[in-house]
Amino acid sequence: MATSSVAADMELDRPNLEDYLPPDSLPQEAPRNLHLRDLLDISPVLTEAAGAIVDDSFTRCFKSNSPEPWNWNIYLFPLWCFGVVIRYGILFPLRSLTLAIGWLAFFAAFFPVHFLLKGQDKLRSKIERKLVEMMCSVFVASWTGVIKYHGPRPSTRPHQVFVANHTSMIDFIILEQMTAFAVIMQKHPGWVGFIQKTILESVGCIWFNRNDLRDREVTARKLRDHVQQPDNNPLLIFPEGTCVNNQYTVMFKKGAFELGCAVCPIAIKYNKIFVDAFWNSKKQSFTMHLVRLMTSWAVVCDVWYLPPQYLREGETAIAFAERVRDMIAARAGLKKVPWDGYLKHNRPSPKHTEEKQRIFAESVLMRLEEK
Repeated sequence: MATSSVAADMELDRPNLEDYLPPDSLPQEAPRNLHLRDLLDISPVLTEAAGAIVDDSFTRCFKSNSPEPWNWNIYLFPLWCFGVVIRYGILFPLRSLTLAIGWLAFFAAFFPVHFLLKGQDKLRSKIERKLVEMMCSVFVASWTGVIKYHGPRPSTRPHQVFVANHTSMIDFIILEQMTAFAVIMQKHPGWVGFIQKTILESVGCIWFNRNDLRDREVTARKLRDHVQQPDNNPLLIFPEGTCVNNQYTVMFKKGAFELGCAVCPIAIKYNKIFVDAFWNSKKQSFTMHLVRLMTSWAVVCDVWYLPPQYLREGETAIAFAERVRDMIAARAGLKKVPWDGYLKHNRPSPKHTEEKQRIFAESVLMRLEEK
């Protein structure tokens, strides 16, 4: 009874939108209740405001969150200076030395194995896989990585693909130190491209060019062929297609969910207590990203291997992708947003943006009407 009374009071207090509009702006046969979508047609200001909300919800997915300053008084500032000396003067040189020794040991073992054991493919692949896992462990050690893995370790078997949310290229390193995945990844220039071509191809990694439409068809065929082979390393895909700041998750590409095999979700969550692991490739090179990690106190991360999922009867690949994204978002505590991650690299046309803004505004306003 009390609930209905409150609802009645709210209904009485609700303003009538028609009272705030000039008579000539309303249709001759005015609807009994003026919908908010009609108000958007009349008011460009509200349309622009809705567009600003849309733009903000998109760019928020790719923003780094600066830590709150704590060295703001005379008591804490000396401690902060002492920490800077420790991190840059002691930890960074030691970590750089660890990384250099690791690379020397890796190359000293990898190239002889790669070129001298060409006739023994299984033995060579096994040794190369272990060497790649070892080098990834060296990388994690160079950040003083504190990684907790939850769930059963991935196994090597055909007809399965692993998908994970994507925050930085170090996602691959963290997962690779436990299991030698064959990852699908964007081609990179510089020393990262050299590693891709000379080392990671040995574990079956697949590269693509985001801007080449023909390359997508070739990549899709390689994916289908890879999951059918029982001796191949497990396939790892980051279906978001770009790095997101580990607070949100954007739409999953459906390619990984059209392979007709089991999809094994992996949820990755970074603790930002010491450093934000998000890599904004538009503002920072991967080398400087690694330097930032190596000059922090530690990289703290949790990884969950979730149960395999299968395409249900009557379920589309897009619905399957959304269901898996729901699982990852719930486990890692991420907020879902209805955006395509490729828009980070290729901005949409004004017409497409306007349509998206309108759809978003109508959905929000309809919810307000329902309340």
